[in-house]
Amino acid sequence: MKKDWRTAPLDAKTRALMDWCARLTLAPSEMRREDVDALRAAGWTDREVLDAAQVACYFNYINRLADGLGVDLEPDMPPRP
Repeated sequence: MKKDWRTAPLDAKTRALMDWCARLTLAPSEMRREDVDALRAAGWTDREVLDAAQVACYFNYINRLADGLGVDLEPDMPPRP
């Protein structure tokens, strides 16, 4: 999962959350109530969905902030392509 969650052997519940987080990251304006309903149907509680949204959004925010300010990567991270 560390290299690419799309090819990792994930259970359906986890895959639903990863798909949702990716969509939230890449197309936030396209998110609809039905997206959360799908997570509920996969077994996620409203609290878990809220927690996941907050974590995903925080990482999106902090990464965009660092990129926008030209912050260098940490020494143990691979160089950008």
